[in-house]
Amino acid sequence: MGAAPIPPSVETEKAAIRQVIADMELAWNRGDFRGYMAGFLNPGVTFVSRGQFQRDWQGTLDHYVRDYGASPETRGTLHFCDIRIEMLAPDAAQLISRFHLAAKPGQSGINTRLMRKVEGRWVIALNHVSAFEPDSTHPAYCQ
Repeated sequence: MGAAPIPPSVETEKAAIRQVIADMELAWNRGDFRGYMAGFLNPGVTFVSRGQFQRDWQGTLDHYVRDYGASPETRGTLHFCDIRIEMLAPDAAQLISRFHLAAKPGQSGINTRLMRKVEGRWVIALNHVSAFEPDSTHPAYCQ
């Protein structure tokens, strides 16, 4: 009779989740929107932004390509910071982070994400974004 597999440690799982976010940031910044979207549950992700629900992985990818894909200037540079992860279960975690998209116009804000481990891989199942355009009274995050 073999021994039961040892579950990954909490810190190992948090590191794997951080790697997903780092990979997404790198993909966005090189213009690889499909690579960026690889961090989201496909097709079952739910996006919440601007008071609306969106449950369409492909539609979101199409939106990014249409609205940000014309050039490096329109895409901007994306950075996530102040990443906080709380494990909720062996296959579920809450992630809260700040972000800044250096583009015209720029955006900063906070992401609240439900991460799920699906088939051994961490993905974002629910993504809530609260964004603003930085100005002199509301400086950008992640700088």
